[in-house]
Amino acid sequence: MSTFIHYLVAFAIALAVLVVVHELGHFLVARWVGVKVLRFSVGFGQPLWRRRFGRDGTEWVIAAFPLGGYVKMVDEREGSVAVEDLPRSFNRRPVGQRIAIVAAGPVANLVLATLIYWGLFWHGTEEFRPLLAAPPAMSAAAAAGIEDGELVRKVDGAPVRSWQELRWMLLREAAESDSVELEVINGRQEIAIRHLSLSAVRESGWDGEAFDRLGLGLHRPSLPPVLAKVMRNSAAAAAGLLPGDEITAIDGLEIRTWADIVAAVRAAPGRALTVDLQRSGQSMRMTVTPAAVDERGREVGRIGVAAIDDARARADMTTVVSHPPLPALAKALRETWEKSAFTLRMIGKMIVGEVSWRNISGPVTIADYAGQSAQLGVGYYLKFLALISISLGVLNLLPIPILDGGHLLYYLIEIIKRGPVSERTMEVGQRVGLALLLMLMAFAFYNDINRLFSG
Repeated sequence: MSTFIHYLVAFAIALAVLVVVHELGHFLVARWVGVKVLRFSVGFGQPLWRRRFGRDGTEWVIAAFPLGGYVKMVDEREGSVAVEDLPRSFNRRPVGQRIAIVAAGPVANLVLATLIYWGLFWHGTEEFRPLLAAPPAMSAAAAAGIEDGELVRKVDGAPVRSWQELRWMLLREAAESDSVELEVINGRQEIAIRHLSLSAVRESGWDGEAFDRLGLGLHRPSLPPVLAKVMRNSAAAAAGLLPGDEITAIDGLEIRTWADIVAAVRAAPGRALTVDLQRSGQSMRMTVTPAAVDERGREVGRIGVAAIDDARARADMTTVVSHPPLPALAKALRETWEKSAFTLRMIGKMIVGEVSWRNISGPVTIADYAGQSAQLGVGYYLKFLALISISLGVLNLLPIPILDGGHLLYYLIEIIKRGPVSERTMEVGQRVGLALLLMLMAFAFYNDINRLFSG
């Protein structure tokens, strides 16, 4: 339950930040051009909290249904307007000002992402080096000849510095081609070329398990199978395991490294395991039942123990990536642009059938990723927030009625025909846009449920 609450809080914070930033974009530009704002709402439906602030008495609201928000402005099309407020009505503003107000929301999300990236690139973040683990037999990575401990230097000729960069570059390449060339340094300090097939993720979607389907894993140092810490109220504590215990076998299978413990426990959620160990020179046998934990839609076992913290091994596995202020800003702008363009390309490929619709994620998957990134640390959570902010900004700019992009399309038509779009056209457009949005949400929820039950 505590994990669920942790994930829920992480998701709620991310959602609140993204919605507030988006609506603040609309609000600030509306105020700047002189439009009167009646209400600023985070969420829809019944207000749970409301207050009035500012010279116009704008009503600030937190509503019951949290997936979104809105800014309500004085507008003659939506109700009667006091005579003194007519000059400040949205519908009476020049089309250029209306475009600025509507575009400000998505732009604010893109600006937020850029600022987050700028701060991270400037401050520097500790990230895993792109070290590859030994791939499973019959996987694409095994077919490419990848060996345990190989360090990836380049992806199709482009330098790569971290595990996160490697994931992003492979994701980008998978949208365009069926294979990729990896330049690596193997354990013998030789430079080698690996040709990795990406077909395993081209059709089935690049979700949280994509690296597993390719056979790619992060190399981890060989730690001894000794318990450094046993969590309170955990399955290990309930079984009587103590710090310092050395695990020698699980269910009769010899344990040589910490990775062997992790593999055996993860594969047995809710199933009793016989654990042989050494404690102060004495052999002992205990029974431990791993707790069943949901991990990205798949059930795995955990017993609540931690390995010895090998500082030297950690230093070998990680690197600090940082940049001076101006190069960091340039990199942040490039990062936001590339991810925005990639999002648009993926949408286009889904429409024409080149990429699976299973790539669409709904609130359940997003909440899962929010919780996971928050557990990894502030830097990971901020990167997640930036990525979702980009997605929100780009999606809102799509020319679909009911979204900001749909309104921008109306204003473009108004400029071309030198007159506003008819109310009938807007009404039909709203219905079509709502239908498309509901269909998109249905796909997202279906994918969420499918991931939960099929893994």
